[in-house]
Amino acid sequence: MHYGTDVVYLYDGSFEGLLCCVYESYYKRELPYMIFTFDEPQETLFPIKEITTILAAAKKVEASISRVISNEALQLVRLCYLSREENREIMILEFLRMGYKIGATVTGMLSHDTVRAVTKTAQAVSRESNYYKEFLRFSDYNNALVATIEPKNYVLPLIYNHFCDRFPGERFLIYDKRHKCAFVYQSGEKRLFPLEHLELPEPDAKEEMYRELWKRFYDTIAIEGRINLKLRMNNMPKRYWSHMTEFQSV
Repeated sequence: MHYGTDVVYLYDGSFEGLLCCVYESYYKRELPYMIFTFDEPQETLFPIKEITTILAAAKKVEASISRVISNEALQLVRLCYLSREENREIMILEFLRMGYKIGATVTGMLSHDTVRAVTKTAQAVSRESNYYKEFLRFSDYNNALVATIEPKNYVLPLIYNHFCDRFPGERFLIYDKRHKCAFVYQSGEKRLFPLEHLELPEPDAKEEMYRELWKRFYDTIAIEGRINLKLRMNNMPKRYWSHMTEFQSV
């Protein structure tokens, strides 16, 4: 086997599909030059191989990562997959190949480019998901809570359980505008699904009042002499502000 076999893998974009790419790579003794999803434009002169997602194969690979490498490695791979880092699939495949060879110590080899890249990417995804747990703001529309987010990475699967636990008796929807998907929670039922566009009605008088009260509270508790705009932007990055009530005009 040699690095960069002259073949390109296509898969369905799911985590299980990516694990099937890992399965194919091992059992066919080839290392793909690149891995694309079906809906990505492919400009390549190499042969293209479509990888079928087989859940049994995916579960076999997932179990082997925990068993042969570590649970920490599996968590890094899951987080890295949720990123939108270019070529993340190849990065994950290279990381797993190293892990299968040397075991659990791979996660500590931060001097290696691949391990460092996977770790850094996973940390960025985790950090962004934590920001959204803090900065997500709901509005009330006809007795249902609705929030819009525009994350760099696909963090919605990492955050929705947090809000299910916080608001078990509520109906709510979180719309990821960038990745065109939504999560709905109602009566204990959870559903994550693709959604191309969400158009909301104008907020009613009650919602406007609550927004104004929240803005007034935010402004009132501020201590003028201790306002540090640079520190605020470090702790609350500006790219989150567009969907935060306290920074919107009412």
